[in-house]
Amino acid sequence: MKIAFVFPGQGAQYLGMAQDYIDGDPAAKQTLLDFDSEHGTELYKAMLEGPEELLKQTSLTQPAILFHSICALRKFQEQYNVKPDFVAGHSLGEFSALVASGILTLEDAMHIVHKRGEFMTQAVGDIPFAMAAIIGLDAQTVTAVCQEISEQYLVQAVNYNTPVQTVISGTAEGVKLASELAKAKGAKRTIPLIVGGPFHTPLVGKASGWLITEMDRFSFLQGTIPVVSNLDAQPSLDGDLAREKLGQQIISPVRWVESVRFMISRGVTHFIEFGPQKVLSGMIKNIDKEVQVNSIDRIVDLAALKEVLN
Repeated sequence: MKIAFVFPGQGAQYLGMAQDYIDGDPAAKQTLLDFDSEHGTELYKAMLEGPEELLKQTSLTQPAILFHSICALRKFQEQYNVKPDFVAGHSLGEFSALVASGILTLEDAMHIVHKRGEFMTQAVGDIPFAMAAIIGLDAQTVTAVCQEISEQYLVQAVNYNTPVQTVISGTAEGVKLASELAKAKGAKRTIPLIVGGPFHTPLVGKASGWLITEMDRFSFLQGTIPVVSNLDAQPSLDGDLAREKLGQQIISPVRWVESVRFMISRGVTHFIEFGPQKVLSGMIKNIDKEVQVNSIDRIVDLAALKEVLN
């Protein structure tokens, strides 16, 4: 059996996330307290108490999800001696994958994604922006819709999540018009997303440069597990290449469908998702119904893997 570990991105957060991991592991709690002390933030409070608006701040959402994902992974590793054939993450989740591979430490990754969140928000300035999920159209049609609207207003297909779910991002007017045109072409639904910026578009281009400079301060090591990149859906163990790709990922589409299909083409039959909620598990089943998928959000979820892995 070939296995891939996968990690969710922004939007999976919820109040009380990682509570059971923190309660059972003083070192995990200390990691959050140290983070808050270093950055002058309230990440610990945001995750466990809220308010929800605090947790939704991109600069806190990103380290919160990464932290939860790695807590789930480490608790799994305490119980199961399983090394995956690949790791991959959706957008922000790619940083979790790099930690799982050994390319980044948890602490360094949390700092980088905190700054990444700040940069993505700051880069937009006063430009009215939006993102929306287009449901029920194939990616080629959504891409064509965006290209048509972009003759006047910038909008792009940015997250290729499933064969019939694509997220678009850009100016507020561009996303509005593209959503309307997508409906006219047969989309079942268009869902506006609550986000902190027009992610994965040139509108956050400044954030790419800022992030590259910030990442240069940290060591990206040689990995132990191939990381399948959002940028090109190809695997690598090279830390320097990972850093380079992350600088481009922030302004480029997330090629999730291609990434999952690549891993399946290399023999992966079982995906395990680590982190809050079960967002990627649903996506993966919509990409290929034949593969097996398990989700590890809370500690209690680990028991379901005994029959699968033992």
